[in-house]
Amino acid sequence: MSLRRLAAFAIIVFTIARPLSAADAPPATIAVFTLTGPLSESPVEESLPLFSPPGTSLRDLTARMTKAAQDPGVKGVVLLAENAQFGAAQVEELRQSLATLRAANKDVFVHSDSLMMRDYVLFSGASRISAAPTALLWVGGLYGEQPYLRGLLDMLGVQPEFLTCGDYKSAAEIFMRTAPSKQADEMHNWLLDSLFQTWLEQIAKGRNVSVEKAKSWIDGGLYTAEQAKSAGLIDAVEHRQDFTAFLKSKYGNDIEFDKKYGKPREPQIDFSNPFAMFKVFGELFGGAKKAKSTQPAVGIVYVEGPIMLGDAEPSIFNMGGSREARSSALRKALDQAAADDTIKAVVLRVDSPGGSATASEIILDATRRVKAKKPFVVSMGDVAGSGGYYVACASDTIFADASTITASIGVVSGKIVTTPMWNKIGITFKSYSRGQNAALFNTDRPFTPGEREKMQSWMDDIYGVFKQHVADARGTRLKKPLDQIAGGRVYTGRQALELGLVDKIGTLNDAVAFIAKEAKLADGSYEVRPVPEPKNFLEQLMEQSGGGEKDNHNLTNLRSATPSIVQIALPYLQNLDPQRVMTIKQALFRLDLIQKEGVILMMPEIAAP
Repeated sequence: MSLRRLAAFAIIVFTIARPLSAADAPPATIAVFTLTGPLSESPVEESLPLFSPPGTSLRDLTARMTKAAQDPGVKGVVLLAENAQFGAAQVEELRQSLATLRAANKDVFVHSDSLMMRDYVLFSGASRISAAPTALLWVGGLYGEQPYLRGLLDMLGVQPEFLTCGDYKSAAEIFMRTAPSKQADEMHNWLLDSLFQTWLEQIAKGRNVSVEKAKSWIDGGLYTAEQAKSAGLIDAVEHRQDFTAFLKSKYGNDIEFDKKYGKPREPQIDFSNPFAMFKVFGELFGGAKKAKSTQPAVGIVYVEGPIMLGDAEPSIFNMGGSREARSSALRKALDQAAADDTIKAVVLRVDSPGGSATASEIILDATRRVKAKKPFVVSMGDVAGSGGYYVACASDTIFADASTITASIGVVSGKIVTTPMWNKIGITFKSYSRGQNAALFNTDRPFTPGEREKMQSWMDDIYGVFKQHVADARGTRLKKPLDQIAGGRVYTGRQALELGLVDKIGTLNDAVAFIAKEAKLADGSYEVRPVPEPKNFLEQLMEQSGGGEKDNHNLTNLRSATPSIVQIALPYLQNLDPQRVMTIKQALFRLDLIQKEGVILMMPEIAAP
C-alpha cells in the first residue's frame, strides 16, 4: 500500500473511531411544560382531535416529567402557567414530580403572568420562580363557598324530600336548607384546617422557610410582583423574553426549548404531495390497529367522575365522553385486567364523589375478581368519597394524597315534589295508582309516614352493607369505632390515615411502584398500561353508530325524555357569575342523579378551595 493510500486510510479510521466532539453532540434541551386548563385522571387520545383539544392527563404529564428527569440531554425544565386548573391532590402529585426532577439535578424554572393560591403551592417546589412586572400574586389562602338551593327550589315551587343515614351525611342539605347544619359546618371547618395546614407545609418545604413564615406570606394576601420578590415569595421579576434570555445565559445560546417534550410525534403534512391528506386522514382515523403489547405491565383502571349505572353515551362533539364512572364500562375494564396475563398487577385510581349505590357494588364486586387473581391496590386522587370510598373496599392497601377528600360513609335518598311548580303556570295533574307503594317516587306529593319509614329502612340496609364492607376491609386498622368514623363524615387523606381509613400517603406513581414490587416486577422491566387503552376517533365513532357493545342496564335513554331540574333552573342562572353558576350546576346535577337513581352514595358538595 502506498504512503498516500495508507495516510488516507488512517484518516478514515480516525474519523470513524474518534469520539464525538462537543461540536458534534446534539444541542442541550430545556423541556417546557405549559400547564393550561384542567388535568384529567384517565388518559386521553391525542391523535388529531377534530372537535376539541386533546387535553392532558395527570399520569401522562408526570410520566413526561419523569422522562425529563432521566434524560441526560435535558438540562432543565420550564413550567409556564396559563390558566391551569388542577385539584389539591393533583398539586401534591405534581410536587412529587418536581422533587424527582430536582433530585436528578435538573433545575425547575417557573414563569407566570399571574399566580393564584393553588398555582403558588405547586410552583413553590420549583428551583426559581419569576413573574412578569405587572403580575398579580393572589396567595391569600383558602376560600370556598357552599351553595344552598332551598330558596331557588321554593321559588320554582319545588319541595325537596330527602332522608340520610348519618348526622354528618350532608349531601342533601344544599336542597333542604338555606344554611348548613351544625355538623356540616363543623366538618367543613375540619377539612379546611387540614387542607390549609398541608398547603402551608408544602410552601414552607419548597421555599425553605418555616411554616410560620409561609403563613405570614399568606396573611399578606395580595402582592405585586415586586412586593412578592421583596417578601421572598418569588425570585425574579421579568418579562417572558428576559426569562428566555436568562436561560440562554445559563445554558448557552444554542439551548433548545422543546415545548412538546415527551409527547407523541404529530403527523407531518407534505403539501406538495396531492395524496398527503389521505395519509393524514388515515392517521386521524387511527390507522392500523396497534399490536397488543406482550410486555409485563401494571394496569391502571380509572374511576373518574360520578358513579353511574350502565355505559356512557359519547357525543361526536365530545369524543372523550363526559367524565362519568359507568358501572358496565368499569366492570368490563376490571374483568379485562383480571384476564390479561400480561397485566401482572392492577391499580384502581379513584377520583369520584360517589353516586349510584348499585353501580358502586358492581364495581366493588369486579375489583374482588381482580384481587383474587393478582396484586391489587387503590390510589385516591382529589376525591374518593361515599361511593368513591365504597369501591376501594376490596383493597388491602389504599394510597391517598394528604389533600384527598375521602370517606363520607353514608347514604342519601329522596325526591322532589313538583306539583306547586306546575300549579304556578296553570297545569294540573290527576294521578291514578294501584298498589300501596306505586307512587313512592312520584313527584306529585311528599312521602307519607309509612313511605318515609319504608324508605329509611331500605336506606339503613344499604348503609349497613356499606359499613360492613368497611369493617371487613379495615378491621383492626380503624382507630375508632366505625360509627364514630362513618355517619357521613368527610376527611382529608391525612386525617383518614390517622383514623385508619387509608394506609399510606402517596401518589399514583407511588401506588404503581408499590404494587409492581408486590408482583415481583423489577424496575424497568414493566410498562404502565391504562385499561382500557384510549380509543381513537374512528373507534369511538364506530361505537356510536352501533359497532360498540350496549348494556341492558343503561338508563340514560329511558330517562332522556324527562326534563331535569337542571334544565328547569338554568334560565334563572344564566346571568350569574361563572364560578357560582358552575357550583350550582354541579349541585343540580346531583339532584338530577338522585331523581334517577333513588338512593345514592354521594358526598356533600364540599366548599372547594
